[in-house]
Amino acid sequence: MNKIYLIIFLFLLSNYVSGQSNVAITFDDVPNTKKFEKDDFQAKLLNQLDTLEIPVAVFINEGMVYKTQFVAKNFDLLNQWAKRDYSTLGNHTFAHSRYSDVGYEKFTADIEKGEVITRELATLYKKQLKYFRFPYNDLGKDSLQQHLIETFLEENEYISAPFTIESSDWVFNYLYEYYLKCNKKQEAKRIANSYINTTLEYFSYFDSLSVKQYGRHINQIYLCHDNSLNADYISLLVEKLKEQGYSFVSLDEAMQDDVYMQENNYYKKWGVSWMYRWMTNNIEIKRLMNNEPDILEIYKEYQKIQKQR
Repeated sequence: MNKIYLIIFLFLLSNYVSGQSNVAITFDDVPNTKKFEKDDFQAKLLNQLDTLEIPVAVFINEGMVYKTQFVAKNFDLLNQWAKRDYSTLGNHTFAHSRYSDVGYEKFTADIEKGEVITRELATLYKKQLKYFRFPYNDLGKDSLQQHLIETFLEENEYISAPFTIESSDWVFNYLYEYYLKCNKKQEAKRIANSYINTTLEYFSYFDSLSVKQYGRHINQIYLCHDNSLNADYISLLVEKLKEQGYSFVSLDEAMQDDVYMQENNYYKKWGVSWMYRWMTNNIEIKRLMNNEPDILEIYKEYQKIQKQR
């Protein structure tokens, strides 16, 4: 009987370690009102998400509502994001200010200014507004700044929203939009395919790292943005992730994983993955960062085009 129990235990353990991975998809810089105007007031990303039937979290910059002259239409766009049953609402400040640059007083004022409309919409649609994500994932330049803002968030009943995976979609998007504007459709497609493949590599890398660190697949949280690239390719990315065994959960569900109860040990302003923030060995962190999927050529292409423009 002991042998049978051992076999069952090993079988269950194997499934636990190698089983299906969960991921919460989160979008920063919502709503993209400049793109909304450019697309003749069609919310392309939102329309794609309507067809996917997966939960997402959206981190809102209310200042985006006033970025174009079409404030009423932009407000309606934000309302459309808020009313979707699959969307969890989060605060991303009003003006996307960087905490380590502007300091505590200006940053907390930006947080408070950035929740006015969103909180009303959350109440209207019977949702909570409990998550906050730092622009640039800049939690502060040192331990003092970080502890100050942690206290503010706790007092205002906010949870700092982490992420474990991101693939610099903003760099790919810059190139993608540039090539589309130049009517270089094949180049744009090349960048889009590179984005999909690179993102899958990042998922594989951080999922394998979670198994090494914790002996299991953790609930991952993916950070990306409301941009043209995701508006056109989020469906393909979700399809590819499903093929690799991922299932999609809400941010609330992802945060139920015990790993998110760990302390942040990273007291610099750079927006690194929480997989690194939980670690204490700086040499190991640097080694793991150096082993991440290589997007150096994409950065070089991005820098070259920036200089040309």
